[in-house]
Amino acid sequence: MAEELHFSRAAARVFLTQQALSRQIKELEDELGVQLFDRTTRRVSLTVAGEVFYEASKGVIASFDDAVAAARRTTRALSGKLRLGFIPAAALELTPLIIAAFQEAHPEVEVEMREFPAIDPSAGLITGATDVAFIRLPQATPRIETETMFLDPVIAMVAAGHPLAARTSVPVAELVRETLTLSDTPDEVYKAFWSLAAARDATAGRLLPVVSVTEEASLVANGAAVAVTSSAAQSFVTLPGVRHVPIEDWPPSEVVVAWHEGERSALVASFVRTACEVRDAQPDLVRLLERRA
Repeated sequence: MAEELHFSRAAARVFLTQQALSRQIKELEDELGVQLFDRTTRRVSLTVAGEVFYEASKGVIASFDDAVAAARRTTRALSGKLRLGFIPAAALELTPLIIAAFQEAHPEVEVEMREFPAIDPSAGLITGATDVAFIRLPQATPRIETETMFLDPVIAMVAAGHPLAARTSVPVAELVRETLTLSDTPDEVYKAFWSLAAARDATAGRLLPVVSVTEEASLVANGAAVAVTSSAAQSFVTLPGVRHVPIEDWPPSEVVVAWHEGERSALVASFVRTACEVRDAQPDLVRLLERRA
């Protein structure tokens, strides 16, 4: 009515009779305690109170329309691009199963996968380069939410000729005396975990910064250092001069799917849901991953 200022036209727009529209306006005026329209036999106009109420109401109506549209979009087929980051060996065996399930459910979505070096343990989340990522905890990346995929045992990667190579396991107290590789990342929490910082003292060996898994494996194979790494490394670091030894008394790394805190994207929500469904449907695989050290 505020737009048409004509009872007949306004009633037609909202599919009411003029009498019904007039009655609803009168009920609204009574409820508000103000007159919204000046009515004469020749014209209808907004009162000052009516103009104020109309301007304030437009924002409410627009917000309601946006909310309705957003709710309806969630029931439609998803499309667009999902930027998926990952670090080496994160969710290794689960990843192809999760991707396949997600793409089967949402064939119109393009999944853009990107591997990040260990220098960025957030796999692009911290810079906004990715929407969702498979990463490892602990780390200090702020404002992210996570769902755990599995717990990955931590192992020592040593040269075949190293004294530890023939051992069935090695305690942390002995391992920290070795020269250890260390990811060259600014994330202090991540570095502390993989350098065994909580167990280091004056007898600890030095730390040798590395920028990639390839560099780390080469240093180990050449006997220059020992690497503290995930048990998943056994699946992709297969140099003949390298051996993997379980660490006795260090907690596992937590492999998670992570996304930005407060993220409202339907694509991200669907991907996280799919990842959790695949994890829950593969209990034997998860148990295998958690025991492979």
